[in-house]
Parts: sequence; C-alpha cells; structure tokens
Amino acid sequence: MDFQLTEDQRALRGGVRDLLEGRFDVRAALDEGSSLDRGLWKELGDAGFFSLMVPEADGGVGLGLPEAVLVFEEAGRALLTGPLVGTFLAAGSLQGAASGEVVVTCSLGSLVPWLDEADVVLGGGVEGAVPFRSLDPLTPLHRLPGSGGFAHPSRPAGRLPKARAGVGAAAEAVDGDLADLLVAAEQLGSGGKTLEMAVRYARERTQFGRAIGGFQAVKHLCAQMLVRVEVARGAVYAAAVTGDVLEIAGAKLLADEAAVHNARDCLQVHGGMGFTWEADVHLHLKRAWVRAGLGRSAAQAEEELAAAL
Repeated sequence: MDFQLTEDQRALRGGVRDLLEGRFDVRAALDEGSSLDRGLWKELGDAGFFSLMVPEADGGVGLGLPEAVLVFEEAGRALLTGPLVGTFLAAGSLQGAASGEVVVTCSLGSLVPWLDEADVVLGGGVEGAVPFRSLDPLTPLHRLPGSGGFAHPSRPAGRLPKARAGVGAAAEAVDGDLADLLVAAEQLGSGGKTLEMAVRYARERTQFGRAIGGFQAVKHLCAQMLVRVEVARGAVYAAAVTGDVLEIAGAKLLADEAAVHNARDCLQVHGGMGFTWEADVHLHLKRAWVRAGLGRSAAQAEEELAAAL
C-alpha cells in the first residue's frame, strides 16, 4: 500500500497548516477560557474544513476519507479546540454545519465534548449528561448517565443546549467508526508535533557544554517517539484507505499510544519546564489523555482485535 501523498494532498495539508498557524493560537484560546471562537468556526467552514467529504453536487469539496484524515491530523498538531468531529459528521445532513454557522457535538463513548457550546447534538441521546471535570483546560466535557461514578440521571432536559435559528436536533446516528478514525488522526498530529518539539529542544538545550540531544538517553527517547508516530501513521492512513472496522480499531489504539507516550517523553526531554505554563508540552499530554477517553478505549480496541484473530 502506497502512502506517499499526492501533490494535491500535500497542498491541502500545507493550506490547512498555514490557516491554523495564522488564525489559531492555543495561548489566546487559554486566555479566553472554554468558550468557543465562533468566528474561527465560521472561517473553518468557509475554508471547507467541515464540508471536505460532502459531494460537490451538494456544495461540498468532494474529497475522501484520506484527505479528511490529513486535515484532522493538522488540527491535532495545532491543538485546535471545539467539537470538530461532531460538526464534521453532521456537515452532509444538517443545514449550517458545513459552513460553520451551526456548532454540532455528539457523544463519543461515554463523554460529550463542548455540550454547553453546541447548537445541536448529533444523534441525541445525551439526556441526563452532567458536567465532568476535564483534564484538558480547552476541552469541556459532559459524562452520560450511568457511565461513571459522577454521572447523575436527573439532569433536566431543559438545561440541554437549545437548537438555534430554526435548526432542529439532528436525529442521524453517529458513525462511531468514522468518529474514532478522525480522533485517531488528531492523536497522530499531536504525537508528531511533540516529537518535533522534543527534537528541537534537544538540539537547543545545552548541558555540560553540549546539546542534550547528544546524550544517549535523550537520543533513545526521541528515536522511540519517531517509531511510535510512524507506526501510528501507517495504521491511520491504512484505515483511511480501507475503511475497515478492525483497522480503525488498531489505528485508534496505536494513535492513542503515540500521542500519550510521545507527550510524556517530550515532557521528560524538556525537564521541569515541560510541566509549566511556559511550554505547550503538558497541553498536548492533557489533550491526548482526553482524546484517548473518547470513542473506543484501548481495552475495547484490544478486545475487538483479539476476537478477530
């Protein structure tokens, strides 16, 4: 299977990276708290972020799942905030989602990200959801009833987000496999970014008169990070080409591992500074932990893969 990107795919990836670098600042997002930047959301819609897989005849971009994975990889690399997966899944069926005028979320496993900021919940089924303290300061979460010790079944339906401007609730079922693959792509992007951050810091930081990247222990950490992210990249890209359910389970498992462990190793390379607000390393780790809890868990993916042997 050839995973070399075409010229158009490289241009798409470069365009999304340029857009996010010029428009999204994770530090500014931290200063603004957990509110969603609807101006940015509309810009993403205008750029075709959400309508990427909507047919051209319906006003979309008309590309496929491999291109969607590339775009979500860039979103993960930039730590882009918001219910990206829910809005993307709704773009072909819910008016306003493709253009970014309507913000859509959905349950991913037992968790629902950005519920209070959403206009519509794709697939419904979030009655009784209660706020849940998120590890990531930029990803507010709700937990569904019966799915954890903090769930409360009596959350009144009236406190759920209301549809706006005539937009009704979307009854379409959530494609859990596609959602997992998009989350895996975000994890892949985060794992690749922390690898770059670790290598750059290892080249710049000196100790005992030499760059710390010259020490075997640091070299080994960076090499292990590269292996993790490249293995995960192969799995995610393969799942995007085949759309196979088991390959998606494997991709989610490997991408979660790459994102979490690469962020932890990046923290180790940065030393104490990595734990402070001076660096973005801990933000990648917190987001990776949260994404690992969305959709398929590692245990579920392992069970699916083991059952298929």
